[in-house]
Amino acid sequence: MDTGQLIGIFRDAVMTGFLVSGPILVVSILVGLIISILQAATSVNEQTMTFVPKLLAIGLIMIITGGWMLQMMVDLVYRVFELITVVI
Repeated sequence: MDTGQLIGIFRDAVMTGFLVSGPILVVSILVGLIISILQAATSVNEQTMTFVPKLLAIGLIMIITGGWMLQMMVDLVYRVFELITVVI
């Protein structure tokens, strides 16, 4: 196995990580921003007010995109295992 293949594996792993974590991070940031704007407008500074909506939104996004995320990770593992058999 040469450096080009290793770089390809690492690049593929990082891209898969970005793609899998992307929807959760984007939804969490958007919900946090919306709640922060509402808190600034109403002068209510309760910490649990940001936690519960984020938790619900992340749970919903996990239900919606969980199958796709799992398939992306399984595909990455299959590609890595195929490369292992090529090296051996």
